[in-house]
Amino acid sequence: QVQLVESGGGLVQTGGSLRLSCAASGSIFSINTMGWYRQAPGKQRELVAFIISSGSTNYVDSVKGRFTISRDNGKNTVALQMNSLKTEDTAGYYCKANVRRRGEVRDYDYWGQGTQVTVSS
Repeated sequence: QVQLVESGGGLVQTGGSLRLSCAASGSIFSINTMGWYRQAPGKQRELVAFIISSGSTNYVDSVKGRFTISRDNGKNTVALQMNSLKTEDTAGYYCKANVRRRGEVRDYDYWGQGTQVTVSS
């Protein structure tokens, strides 16, 4: 199996920064897309940013210019640097990875347990 473990959430004031990290472990042959999602109370989970194995990235419009996603393919990790945080960024943040396990011919999606980000005014 594959496990994803996030870290780095917390409480920060408006305009502050946080860095989230996610490490994938287990029977991994390769990881295609890695991404960060968030879900605020009463709202649907939304994609924040994703990065493919080549390094190409994509962001939801509301975080462009403020968040940066990066990955280390050798360590199977993905990070989300969040700057200029706003109260509307408050949410649970979840890491997702699209993984090819060893010996498998198809890819599977895995999720982390989530980490809370709270931005106070």
